[in-house]
Amino acid sequence: MNFNTLVKTATLAVTLGLSQLALAGVDTETDANDVILSGYDAVAYFTVNKAVEGSNEFTAAHKGAIYQFSSAENRDAFKANPNKYEPAYGGYCAFGSKFGKKFEVNGKAFEIVDGQLYVNKNENVYERWAEDIPANIEEADVKWKDIAYKAPSEL
Repeated sequence: MNFNTLVKTATLAVTLGLSQLALAGVDTETDANDVILSGYDAVAYFTVNKAVEGSNEFTAAHKGAIYQFSSAENRDAFKANPNKYEPAYGGYCAFGSKFGKKFEVNGKAFEIVDGQLYVNKNENVYERWAEDIPANIEEADVKWKDIAYKAPSEL
């Protein structure tokens, strides 16, 4: 490989890496400390079917977000297979995604559908979303493709 090709390859790699850093956090709903799901334990949604508060003591990072867990066991389960436990739509409100919007969630309003975690802004919004979950997911999936890498303020 000649020097010019090496420089071009390195420049491309740096540019792509910086572009990924610029997008970090836009596709996930996190607080000012990069905590997702309002600090609730992503694994507990699946194992005990309820919202369980996580702890600063047990954390894991995934796709620019910090997940908190109620136990080391849940943290380790997440680390072994984060894609299994991560929420749909980057942890933004599932019902809001249907409308092409990104809303924060309280971590308490959730549903697991076909092995996928969906969270909603709050319990009232969840009730509306739950009226027709399959249709709402289908519509949100389509909209998410257009909004995933846009800041909420751009929508």
